[in-house]
Amino acid sequence: MAQSCPPQFKIVLIGSSSVGKTCLLQRFLDKEWSVDDVAATHGVDFRAQNMEVDGRKVKLCIWDTAGMEKFRAILPSFYRGAQGVILVYSISDRTSFDALPGWLADINRHAPSTTPKIIVGNKLDQEVNRKVPTSDGESYAAQIGALFREASAKTSMNVTEVFEDLVKKMLEADDLMKSMVIYRTWPQDEIIKLVATDQPKRNWWDKCKC
Repeated sequence: MAQSCPPQFKIVLIGSSSVGKTCLLQRFLDKEWSVDDVAATHGVDFRAQNMEVDGRKVKLCIWDTAGMEKFRAILPSFYRGAQGVILVYSISDRTSFDALPGWLADINRHAPSTTPKIIVGNKLDQEVNRKVPTSDGESYAAQIGALFREASAKTSMNVTEVFEDLVKKMLEADDLMKSMVIYRTWPQDEIIKLVATDQPKRNWWDKCKC
């Protein structure tokens, strides 16, 4: 018997320039990190990856977006249809954290506000230069209903966990959506049958009021 294809999910990485979005993706997909080999993203870059989480296989279609202001106008078309969002800032750059609400607003204009999201504080290896307390990241994530992790593309700390956490949330959302679709598409005649079987049987003379 032919195996069914795993569900496919679209993920977008967004955030300011130089926060390490491409390095996070490179570490996750290629298990490598080299700042010398990573150029600034121009527009968008696309990668695909199969993944298994809690025994369920999925295919991730990941769009790595540019953080430079000059590319911001072309990004909305890539936000549409996103089923998961990774918002990245650098723990050593307060400005990148303060920019998150602007990036979130961009996403919410082109994707449902309920789309699963995770806030990622990257460059955890630069703890000595930290400018954003962990509590600030946790508080902001809780405020917008997102997941949260701090990670390091350089050391690989928590990189896989970022994607695992988000995929689990996307699978939950997908399961919920499917259950709602099944309910909405339940045949009307079957609903009538169910209602009819719940009613007690009555004889015709019970209806007579004379």
